[in-house]
Order: sequence, then C-alpha cells, then structure tokens
Amino acid sequence: MKISCHPSDSQRLAARERPSTAVVMKQRWSHLLFLHWEIDAELVQQSLPKGLTVDTLEGKAYIGVVPFFMQRIRPVYCPPLPGLSWFQELNVRTYVYDEEGRPGVWFYSLDCNQWLAVKIARKFFNLPYQHARMSAANDGVNLSYQSQRRGDAGVQKFVYPSAIESACESRIGSLEFFLLERYRLFSADKKGGLYQGVVNHKPYEYRAVSVECDTSRLISLAGFEAPDEAPISSIISKPVDVSIFPLRRI
Repeated sequence: MKISCHPSDSQRLAARERPSTAVVMKQRWSHLLFLHWEIDAELVQQSLPKGLTVDTLEGKAYIGVVPFFMQRIRPVYCPPLPGLSWFQELNVRTYVYDEEGRPGVWFYSLDCNQWLAVKIARKFFNLPYQHARMSAANDGVNLSYQSQRRGDAGVQKFVYPSAIESACESRIGSLEFFLLERYRLFSADKKGGLYQGVVNHKPYEYRAVSVECDTSRLISLAGFEAPDEAPISSIISKPVDVSIFPLRRI
C-alpha cells in the first residue's frame, strides 16, 4: 500500500540496515567533500520524475555538490583491477522519498574520469553519468581537486583538507544527519520507470571545514540558478567501505 508520507528519522535509521539480498559490488569512498545550499523545494519537485517527492528538513530543500574518490571498485569476490578500480567522481544531488516514504538520493549528474564506469552506470543503473577530465594533487595538507565535463568549457575546482583528524557522527534530527544518512538512490529509465539501489556502510564520521570552490557551473547545468552565496554546509568525511546491492524496479 502506498503511503506517500514524509520520512521520519526512524525510517532514516532503518535505512542503515543491511538488506537481505546478496551484495553485488564492493568499493571505498574517500576524500569526501559535501557542499550544500538551500534550494526552493517547488523547483526541485518540478525536476523530479513521477513517484518521487522532494525531501525537506523544516520545510527546506537542499542541493549538494560532492567530489570524492572511488577506490577498489570490483564485483563481490573479485579483486580490484589497476586502471579500472580507482577514479574520481563529482556528483550533484538532492534528497527525495518515494511513494512508500523511503528516503534517498536523486542525482542530477555524476561526472567521472573512468570511461567504463560511465558506460556501466548509464546502462545498468540508469544514472546520469558524464565523461569528464579530472585531476587531483595532495600537498599533505590540502587536496586540490579539479574537474571539467566533456563538451563544457567550465572547470570546477575544490581545495579542501586532505586528512581528517577529529570527527563525529551526525546527531539524529540535525542537518548533517539529514544530508549524510542516505543509503538509497533512485534513478529512472528513459520511459520513466523508477528504480532504487541500496548501499550499506558505517555512518559517516565528519567535520566542518573551510573550502575554496567554484561550483556554480555544475548547479547551472543541473537546471537551477547558480547560488551567489557560500554553501551553508561544508564538511569532509572519513573514508567508508561500501557494499552495493542489486538495483530493482519500484
């Protein structure tokens, strides 16, 4: 029975639980930077496919820009492969729930510098992956992260701490809990069919940081007006080891 209600924190906590289905992939996410801005909830809703509703906290919706590194990507029981299992990724996302009240992430784009990952994600996960030229340099203090999507002149640049010494888990009911504690993604095929994918990892351990960034172009490419102000939330997280479960239609 469809309930179409706003998810509660208990539902968000339940999303952490490991599904009963078999794991299909393993990977690690590292050097995670989460940047978020408030965005008009009605505009977000207009951008979503039928069956998804914009998720809000105290009436506010958010759009996020998340650069990070994908590492050790491999099918379960297989070793990672040099040249294929390590790459950079940069996604633009918002937060939604489905008609059963299950909270998750909706991606507007996922830029990536591994051509095979782009092909696989587009074909088998219905995700809007984009080819990009990406690079990074670590001076031992800060990480300089750069990305340029194929066919676009804009270059996105981020400079943020390369290590995280002190960190904490998000508190239930906090903005960080709302933004970080997401263990489900939604995607749609060309005919409008909805799918969900579930991931499992330990809760993020994070801390707030000061960041140099240029992200306005990415948000514009997602169809929204680029924000003039700094993000209201800028945090980095310790790496997490992630289990990926099969995508299924909903």
